[in-house]
Amino acid sequence: MRRRVGVALAIAVTAFGSSGCGGGSSTAAPARLVSPEAFAGFVQEADRVTVNVHVPFEGDVGGTDLSVAYDRVRAQADRLPPPGTPLAIYCRSGTMSAAAAPVLAELGYDDIVELDGGMVAWTASGRPLQQSHG
Repeated sequence: MRRRVGVALAIAVTAFGSSGCGGGSSTAAPARLVSPEAFAGFVQEADRVTVNVHVPFEGDVGGTDLSVAYDRVRAQADRLPPPGTPLAIYCRSGTMSAAAAPVLAELGYDDIVELDGGMVAWTASGRPLQQSHG
């Protein structure tokens, strides 16, 4: 009898702990990784702001609205649109945008799409980069 109770308790604790109810922290990703094809569509959305977080400058995806260095997002939050604005973020390979996404989520952005593979994947899919800001 004791063993059954112990096993049932272990199962319940495991289920509760993995449900996201126990620690108060979310395991949801701060951004949705999307393909270059999907990202191109998101960039065209009128209410979505596209942000290049790569440093140093190595080009922009067409339709980019803003450049903010991935490691300066919090310090330059005043340059960002109001929290809650949908964002599309990218960098050269995906590393810097992956670092920027959780900071943006902490700042109140809850609709973030991230270019999977960054500008490398963008150009590999046959899409050009703009070589000057604006």
